[in-house]
Amino acid sequence: MNIKHKEIIIETENPFANCKLDRKKYSEVLTGIIEAYSEGFVLAINNKWGTGKTTFIRMWEQDLKNNGFQTVYFNAWENDFENNPLVALMGELKTLTNKPTDPAFQRILKKASILSKHIIPIVAQSVVDKYIDTKGVKDAIVEASKGVADLFENDVNQYSNKKKSIQEFRTELSHYIANTNNGKPLIFIIDELDRCRPNYSVSILEQIKHFFSIPDIVFILSIDKEQLGNAVRGVYGSDRIDSNEYLKRFIDIEYSIPEPDKDIFYKYLYSYFDFDDFLENSVRKKHSELASDKRSFLEFSAILFSSDSVTLRHQEKIFAHCRLALRAFGENMYLIPEVFLFLIHTKVLNEEYYNNIKFKKLSISDLQGKFYQIIKNKLNEDTERLLMWLEAYLILFYSNYINKFGRMNNIYKYDSDQRKNILLVDSIINNSNKDRFLDIFENIERSRNGGSLDLSHFIKRIDLTESIIN
Repeated sequence: MNIKHKEIIIETENPFANCKLDRKKYSEVLTGIIEAYSEGFVLAINNKWGTGKTTFIRMWEQDLKNNGFQTVYFNAWENDFENNPLVALMGELKTLTNKPTDPAFQRILKKASILSKHIIPIVAQSVVDKYIDTKGVKDAIVEASKGVADLFENDVNQYSNKKKSIQEFRTELSHYIANTNNGKPLIFIIDELDRCRPNYSVSILEQIKHFFSIPDIVFILSIDKEQLGNAVRGVYGSDRIDSNEYLKRFIDIEYSIPEPDKDIFYKYLYSYFDFDDFLENSVRKKHSELASDKRSFLEFSAILFSSDSVTLRHQEKIFAHCRLALRAFGENMYLIPEVFLFLIHTKVLNEEYYNNIKFKKLSISDLQGKFYQIIKNKLNEDTERLLMWLEAYLILFYSNYINKFGRMNNIYKYDSDQRKNILLVDSIINNSNKDRFLDIFENIERSRNGGSLDLSHFIKRIDLTESIIN
């Protein structure tokens, strides 16, 4: 049984064979753009973290290779230990060299070494006096400076030489690429750019613009544009900087991978983690109260994952934790899938709320208020009934949790005059239909026989404080 989702295997001959999100068609669109504009440009693939960009990029890279393109893959986040991005970028380019092309690459390296040199800062007499007390050291530094005028002239010469070196570097690089790519552009993929140190991210962008802006190189930047924009503002120390306009200086084409159909990924995860092994267990199927748990689990998965804020990565984490926690439930034990799923969803995405529930810090109205904030964008005519059931379960089980002997006493009471139960708590989902909400509580009490449960039944297993029994 899997309790962690492993990286998808990318088959060499058919790289999208194991893609569960039907994304090959988007790679074909992007490859078509490259073929139409092969002279070189910068393409940004902009999607939120956790939406499967890296997996898509690696599949597409292999597909490009299969179609005769040379590619370089550079994970910027894994390599931001290197202070000078030019060193890292040239190191990746070196992987393309062979015996015939090595002399050309060595010439590029020599040009690059000039660009990477740092001019020693001028130490004026006033600065020396302020920070250095030892007269011998001061005199030695001042003597070494040989006068401000000489140093200024040296700076001007250095500037002129560096400008010339940039052009020479580009020329050598252009010749090198033209002789190694068999008539197709080199595809230089830079992944995880938004996760680097901010100054490293910005430095990579600047160096791509100034040093690598030549024909026959297509840069693919895999980014979360919002996070990269935050890095830009951080580097320049101002929230007033228009990061979107700044990034347009570097990005020629921006593309976002369309979101997959909502049902595809959670159904794949359900199968991957083999939930049927527990939910469809023959022992559980004998109990009418438990027999519909699979249907409830999938119905609420569809509701909880209907929001764009729940990324594919979040879905993986939620299902992985679900599968592990299930091992602490007995074969004939109540699961109440909607509650179980919601609590794990909350633990992963709203841990403060989860802890406030766990440590009994909330009133019933506080519990409902935060619950509504979580599910309001999932609420519609189709989901209202199911979400009212979830709300009722939460209220009941939390009430039992904070008042062990209360059970339904805090939720409804019997009115002898009217000869019926009177609801004491309104639904935050639909407070105009009190009879419907009351009917849900009465059904829980009457048919599911789970009305005596409290949230500790779930929390102990979700927090893995109960022994694994299956």
